[in-house]
Amino acid sequence: MEITQKVQVGGAVVYPGALSRDAQMAMVEDVRGIARAAPFFSPLTPWGKPMRVRMTSAGRFGWWSDRKGYRYIPTHPSGSAWPAIPGSILAVWDAVADAAPPPECCLVNYYCEGAKMGLHQDKDEANFAHPVVSISLGDTATFRIGGTERGGKTQSIALKSGDVLVMGGATRLAYHGIDRIKFGSSPLLPDGGRINLTLRVVT
Repeated sequence: MEITQKVQVGGAVVYPGALSRDAQMAMVEDVRGIARAAPFFSPLTPWGKPMRVRMTSAGRFGWWSDRKGYRYIPTHPSGSAWPAIPGSILAVWDAVADAAPPPECCLVNYYCEGAKMGLHQDKDEANFAHPVVSISLGDTATFRIGGTERGGKTQSIALKSGDVLVMGGATRLAYHGIDRIKFGSSPLLPDGGRINLTLRVVT
């Protein structure tokens, strides 16, 4: 990974084009390996609605949601262990996470055509001193970020394939989400869509 520039949106840091085309393709293959060991699923929101975004995870923990709420779980819903986080993904964390401990979860979200993610906080972790690192692969997404309280002014930026975003410090608990994806804007995934990898220290 070679960082040549960075921009800020709402206090979060974006590294545009941090991953080369070859690096993106290799990472997609690693994600396919994760999905073979831990197949994608569609969790329920706490109010019982299936999420449009499909998910899986790698690492010590995976992320889960059902009528009992949002939380991390130690195994895939099938009962099998989550696969290890691939080295290609850990290398991105090492490059931008400012010497934070190794991530314990890599949440893998797949956005199909029309999928989006409402404004939310990442607050299920034990220590908010460590950043959240997000990697975009595939179709361009409109990312929106606000403050640490719901409501108020927000800012948006287009996240393209190969971009890396870091939310740390004052933005660690900022409300953020994906308003839309520009389906078919990237040839990286043969069937279109967007993969978002989110790295977090859980404990």
